[in-house]
Amino acid sequence: MPIDFLLSDMTTPATDTQASSLEQALALAKTLEDMLEQEFEQLKVQDLDAFEASQSTKNELLQQLAQLAGIQGPDSADALGPEWDGFKAHMAHCRDMHRRNEVLIGRKIDAIRGALQSLQVQDPTSSVEIYDRLGKVSRSRRGGRGYAEA
Repeated sequence: MPIDFLLSDMTTPATDTQASSLEQALALAKTLEDMLEQEFEQLKVQDLDAFEASQSTKNELLQQLAQLAGIQGPDSADALGPEWDGFKAHMAHCRDMHRRNEVLIGRKIDAIRGALQSLQVQDPTSSVEIYDRLGKVSRSRRGGRGYAEA
């Protein structure tokens, strides 16, 4: 058996470690993708407790991914070899999913702000009565006709 054949079949420990890191990173990226999809579903049904509970796990997962890939910032991510292209594509998809979730959160916050703003409008002609924390009709709203006056 020629020696070249034996040498080509052997891998160095560094190559084994890198392949193992890539394999682990791909598995964690799939886990992250699943978490982001679950996060989206939680946001759609407004299950904020479950959403909040998953945030620390997601952050730990992101730290593990950065450590496995050896990423300290955007420049080091660009320096990954071509064998990491599948991982980078997976992470780009996760980034897009995160942005989708961020847009949904933004829309929900805007809706809440709009509702709060409509309740806080100081329009003296408004017939809507607003109650304070003690259950009393807010004095700033008494200028309009209330239900008791109608």
